[in-house]
Amino acid sequence: MQVSQAFDMINQLKPHQVETLADLLPLELIEEAYSLTDTVTIRKRKLTLESMAWLLIGMAIYNDKSMAHIVNMLDIVDREGKPFVAPSALTQRRKDLGEAAMKALFECTQAHWNREALHPSWNGLMLLGVDGVVWRTEDTPDNAEAFSRQKDTQYPQVRMVCQMELSSHLITASAFDDYAVNEMILAEKLIDSTPDHSLTLFDRGFYSLGLLHQWQTTGNERHWLIPLKKNVQYEVVRSLGRNDKIVQLKSNPHARKRWPKLPYELEVRLISRKINGKEYSVLTSMIDPMRYPVTDIADLYVHRWEIELGYREQKQYMLGNRLTLRSRLPELVKQELWGILLTYNLVRYQMVKMCHKLKGDYLPYQLSFNGSLAHILRLLVGLPYSTPGAIPRQLKYFYDMAESLILEPRRTRSYPRMVKRRPQKYARNKKCQ
Repeated sequence: MQVSQAFDMINQLKPHQVETLADLLPLELIEEAYSLTDTVTIRKRKLTLESMAWLLIGMAIYNDKSMAHIVNMLDIVDREGKPFVAPSALTQRRKDLGEAAMKALFECTQAHWNREALHPSWNGLMLLGVDGVVWRTEDTPDNAEAFSRQKDTQYPQVRMVCQMELSSHLITASAFDDYAVNEMILAEKLIDSTPDHSLTLFDRGFYSLGLLHQWQTTGNERHWLIPLKKNVQYEVVRSLGRNDKIVQLKSNPHARKRWPKLPYELEVRLISRKINGKEYSVLTSMIDPMRYPVTDIADLYVHRWEIELGYREQKQYMLGNRLTLRSRLPELVKQELWGILLTYNLVRYQMVKMCHKLKGDYLPYQLSFNGSLAHILRLLVGLPYSTPGAIPRQLKYFYDMAESLILEPRRTRSYPRMVKRRPQKYARNKKCQ
C-alpha cells in the first residue's frame, strides 16, 4: 500500500473568493500580530506599518527590484501629497516595524492558513518534516559581527530549521540563529509549537534521544520517525514481524544531564526494509503495530524529501537564485527571513485553495509551484489597478488555471547520489610541472 493511497481524501470545499490584496493577507491578521508585540500603528504615515508587511512580501518575490519600486508597483502607499516615498524612509520604517512584529505575523498567518487548509492525515496524524537550511547575508560589518562564516566562504551566514506540513508545504514553525548554532538546538525551539496528533520526519542528523523523547512527551500523540544512525547500540525487546522489532535504547549520562526528564532506557520501534539489495532501517515512536502497520510505515520516510523541495522552491523559484539576502543589518536580516517564510506560505496557501477547486484526489504538492507563483505575481500587480467589475473575472481565471498546474508523476532517481568536488575560484593548470 502506497502512502499516497493512505492519505485521506482532501476536503472539497470551495475556496473563498479574493477581491483585493487584503483578502490574500487579511488586515485583521496583521493587526492581531502587531497587537501581540510593542508595534505602534496609531500615528498616520504615508507608508503605514500594516503596509510594511506587503513590502516584505514584495521584497521576497520581486527581489531584483528596489524597495521604492516595489512600494509603488504594489500601490501600498498613501497617495495624498507626494506620490513617492524616499528610499531612506523605507529603511527607517523597516526598523520601526522590527523583527518581532513580522515573526508574530508569520505565526498568526500560519496558524490561520494551516487551520483553513484542512490537511489530509496519515492514520490520524498530520505529516510533518523538520530540516535545516543556510542563508547568506550581505557582507557588512554589522552582519559579520552578528553571524559567523562557513569555512572558505566570504559571506556571513544564518542557519535556519523549519517544520513543514508535507502535503501542502505550508511552514508551521521556524527558528534561526548564527551559522555556528547547531541544528538540534534550533529544533528544540520547535517542540512547543508542534501540533498534537502529528508525525514528524527527521533527517538522521537530528538523532538525539533527549530531543526525540522531549518531542514525543510534550503534548498529545506527537510521534517521530528517523533513520537509524550507524553504530547505534540497541537491544531487541520483542519481535513484531520479520523486519519489525521493539528495541531498547540506552541514554548516556551527558544526555540525561542535558535533558533531565530523559529516562535511562527508551523503547522504540525498529523497522527495516531492503531496496535494491541494500538494507534501510528507521526508528519511530509509533510502537502500536495495530494502529500503525509496518507496511504503511515502510513507504513513509521518502516524503521527508518534500521539505527539501520546499527549500528549493524558496531559494530558486521564489527568490530567483538570488543567494544573498538584501538586508544589511542583523535585525533586518531576521525580519527579511520572516518575510520570506510568510510569502512562501501565502503562495502555498493559494495553491491549497486551487487544489480544493480540482476534481480528484490531488494534494497541493502535486501542483507546480513555479506556475502558481507566476499567476499570483500577475494577480498582485493587477488587482490594485483593476476596476471592481473586472475583479471577479480575474479571480475566476486565477482558480480555473489550477488544472493546468498539475505536475506529471515524479520520475524515479536514475543515478545514485555522490559528493561533488567543491568548485575552485581559479581554473586548474593541468600542464604545470
